[in-house]
Amino acid sequence: MNGSNFDWFVGAIALLLPVTGGLLVAQKNPYYALVIRGILGAIAALLYAMFGAADVALTEALVGTMLSITLYAVAVRSSMSMRLGVLATGTDTVNLIQKINPLLKQVLGKYHLRLEPVVFEDTQALGQALAQKNVHCILQVDGDGHLHVLKTRVPRLYEIFKTSALTDVIELQLLEPQPTPEVVGPSSPQSLMENHQS
Repeated sequence: MNGSNFDWFVGAIALLLPVTGGLLVAQKNPYYALVIRGILGAIAALLYAMFGAADVALTEALVGTMLSITLYAVAVRSSMSMRLGVLATGTDTVNLIQKINPLLKQVLGKYHLRLEPVVFEDTQALGQALAQKNVHCILQVDGDGHLHVLKTRVPRLYEIFKTSALTDVIELQLLEPQPTPEVVGPSSPQSLMENHQS
């Protein structure tokens, strides 16, 4: 390959870097973004190797690409899921879950979220899990089996569900954030004097 052809080849490969970077930034699907990130790293490693920096190319391939993609995949896998708290037993609960599961998956699929059911033994543990932020939503059925409630602590999820077909089969509730109690510490002598003078 002569010099001019090599320059054109390098220029074409280098041009792929900003193009791939733009696709990576614009990609909404996190799993597709991982694939594009791998392509971006491969292009960068190829350029390093073409310019004679084999050690930098190897570092980019092993650390910059493989390690980062592995960490990103773990982060995406753990964060892109909605934890739904449900009761362990109860015919009404089972029937309700079978009814709304397809709707939930359809709504969450638009945002590339997975549905992860978490089973609890009683309603007290269910409500406590939501209050302690162990789950994102809980599914409740009243004693008569007539009122079905999907309660969430995440305002964004509430907005998503409110505009979906879930409202036809279930009542949505947003858990209001609990105010944090103010911690009263020991007053300094200066503040005590100021209060006394006032």
